[in-house]
Amino acid sequence: MKKYIPESAIPLVKEILNEHPIDIKIVRNRATKHGDFKRRIDGRTEITLNNNLNKYQFLLTLIHEIAHFITYKKHPRVKPHGIEWKVNFQHLMLPFLRPEIFPKELLPPLANYLKNPKASTGTDVKLTYVLNSYNDNSGKNFIFELTDGEVFYYKNSKFLRGKKKRTRYECLNLVNKKTYTFNANTEIRRISSEQST
Repeated sequence: MKKYIPESAIPLVKEILNEHPIDIKIVRNRATKHGDFKRRIDGRTEITLNNNLNKYQFLLTLIHEIAHFITYKKHPRVKPHGIEWKVNFQHLMLPFLRPEIFPKELLPPLANYLKNPKASTGTDVKLTYVLNSYNDNSGKNFIFELTDGEVFYYKNSKFLRGKKKRTRYECLNLVNKKTYTFNANTEIRRISSEQST
């Protein structure tokens, strides 16, 4: 797992895993989640993490899932992302909030997100945008980079970007004529001017 997380985070991660041993599997990319915590029928538990995450997203996801494991051990019948999980996640993440581990431009949005963490980092547009900047973004675009009225592809469907409503953009699906809302940092495929004609 050393190659997946920042080198300076390794001692802290080892310390946590020594105190809370759990099986960890690194799996192929899943479009709907970065990782998960599973309780098996036989009573065993495990964490799975996507192998395509950048090292900062991987570390954040790992600690997120370890917080689920600790919460489950202490409170087996609480909400998955309830107050017990939030407190455990915040407690585990605090020692990692250092510039030796996370880049300085990532620390403010990460600290802000941790004030009241949600089930997915994807709900925090600023944090997701900064985290995504450490991905290999060659050829990728985000919906906030488009102008109103620009056409783009998302999951093989053609959309027209509309106005921003609070934190999301209203976009018209040009095939079924339904309107959908997108987070500002949704990855899309831009259509060149030749393609849109």
